[in-house]
Amino acid sequence: MLIGHYQCIVHQEQYEKSFDNLIKGLEQAQMLGLEIVSFPESLLNGYYQSKDIALQHAWTIDGPEIQNVLERTKHFKPMYLVGVTERLGDDVYLTQLVVESGKMIGFYRKTFTATNYAAQGCEFPVFQKGGLTFGVLICADGGYIEPARILAIKGAQVIFAPHYNVLDVDSVIQHHHQVRNDHRARAVENGVYFIRGNNVLTEHTVDENGKAQVGYGESYVMNPLGDIVASAGLHEEALMVYNLDLDRQFRSQHRGRAVRSIASAKLLLNQLQETVEAFENDS
Repeated sequence: MLIGHYQCIVHQEQYEKSFDNLIKGLEQAQMLGLEIVSFPESLLNGYYQSKDIALQHAWTIDGPEIQNVLERTKHFKPMYLVGVTERLGDDVYLTQLVVESGKMIGFYRKTFTATNYAAQGCEFPVFQKGGLTFGVLICADGGYIEPARILAIKGAQVIFAPHYNVLDVDSVIQHHHQVRNDHRARAVENGVYFIRGNNVLTEHTVDENGKAQVGYGESYVMNPLGDIVASAGLHEEALMVYNLDLDRQFRSQHRGRAVRSIASAKLLLNQLQETVEAFENDS
């Protein structure tokens, strides 16, 4: 099964430019025969630093904007995952849609948000495609143990993790190492493929304070041994493709470690709760 991620620019407040990137990625994915392709977090309508601005640009799940996307992409064969900033009442969610043949199969709402305003989803659905079971996390979710563990126990063999990363230049190296090591841990401890699907900036930008920022990309596929087996590279828009073979022997027990962790969770749940409560009291 060919799967992949389209590493591209997220155009803030420029819907048609971002939609064009969705189309470019789908055209390439279809031409190469991909069955599943992911796109960056919040691709379609942007990623924002304040709730007021986010609400101005956010879409509802059943609103006309998303219906328009579904209609305009219904002729593409690959199943795709694409990010939106979602409005639900007065709440904002960072959401990844799962779409196939013009129909929304489902969606995942980000749990651990890097903003101070976005609501937490805290639900972890799994999806099916051609005998593959997969789950979705978004960006910072991959830095925590529990979301990936829940998906693996539910049967996910692959975890897609779309990102939106635009960083101060002086923080890139630390971010690069921390994120890659987080993902290696999630892949190995759960016996799953972990797909980091980032955005990219092809030119340096500056923030409102004149500080240089960069979106370096580096989308990759991490196998269950923690090895990077495919990559989209740095600083350019590119379709990353990986030929997934789940029948290879060393991956046949893909979630064995996750399932075995159920026993440790049961055994140590009370101690964990007591430790957390003691830490909170001391703090």
